Amino acid sequence: MRIHLSSVCVDDQDNALRFYTEVLGFVKKTEVPLGEHRWLTVVSPEDPDGTELLLEPDGHPAVKPFKAALVDDGIPVTSFAVDDVHAEFNRLRELGVRFTQEPLEMGSVTTAVLDDTCGNLIQIVHSE
Repeated sequence: MRIHLSSVCVDDQDNALRFYTEVLGFVKKTEVPLGEHRWLTVVSPEDPDGTELLLEPDGHPAVKPFKAALVDDGIPVTSFAVDDVHAEFNRLRELGVRFTQEPLEMGSVTTAVLDDTCGNLIQIVHSE
């Protein structure tokens, strides 16, 4: 068994697609119209057949309060692996990304937390 798909609930699919592709560097994998919304996934360009991230509309009544509670408490909704947190932090900061946690080294793990502009906090992490 392996993870095929994971979701991040977003408040605007167009904005999310722009942020996740043009800023974070993912590539669009699937886009299927579904009425008002789309089945919209992105993948890592390093693993185009790997785990897909669904940019899922946050229209369900439970989602917005859940997202807001996580953000209020500074809790990331998911985590993305990077080769170098400090380098990625600098690259993203230059692109105007807002971080709620600058790079933090905790033994063999380094993390930072960013605002995805779609109502979520995302952790980037590197472990040695």
